[in-house]
Amino acid sequence: MHVVITGASRGIGKEMSKQLCDAGHDVTGTSRDHSSGVRLDVTDPGQQARFAAQIKDQPVDLLVCNAGVYLDKGMALEDYTAEVWGKSLAANVTGVFLTVQALLPNLRLAQAPKIAIISSQMASHARAPGGSYAYRASKAAALNIGRNLSTDLKPEGIAVGIYHPGWVRTDMGGEEGDITVEESASGLIREFDVLTVETTGCFHTWDGRIHAY
Repeated sequence: MHVVITGASRGIGKEMSKQLCDAGHDVTGTSRDHSSGVRLDVTDPGQQARFAAQIKDQPVDLLVCNAGVYLDKGMALEDYTAEVWGKSLAANVTGVFLTVQALLPNLRLAQAPKIAIISSQMASHARAPGGSYAYRASKAAALNIGRNLSTDLKPEGIAVGIYHPGWVRTDMGGEEGDITVEESASGLIREFDVLTVETTGCFHTWDGRIHAY
């Protein structure tokens, strides 16, 4: 199985790459620098086009849209700027769509292609504890993209799942997280394995629970 994972230089993306490689899969990891093997700024259409050209004619069995930023963690409402909003939406929303768009030809070459979008429980409208406005809004938009992609791509046999990775002890999640990066990655991989066109459009947690929208 050929897997492409964006944001694979650290945290959950790096651990998913490791575990999938250890399981014998062919993994192409991307990051904004060269540390994961392939340079890809998901917000840059030019880099997206060059990356797609590099893997032209290679089937992609699983695309994991994991790259993202959390720029407004702990930010006071008064401190928000247009730049914070712009960068958050560019990475967490536009970047997801551009990646799917660029690699759709490769997905169509696979036998049972899947797209996994890493969102967050902070995307849920049922949860509104306040704060983190840009991050919450961007992850909600990523969830919405995933749901609509699942409708449009189902006739082609491409399954789309959206996932909350858990509160993970990473640079982004902080030391107070509930689970380790290893636990999150292994749980997410199990979820990717069971994703089918019958369950396309699901919003699940890393450990298989259905999440409220």
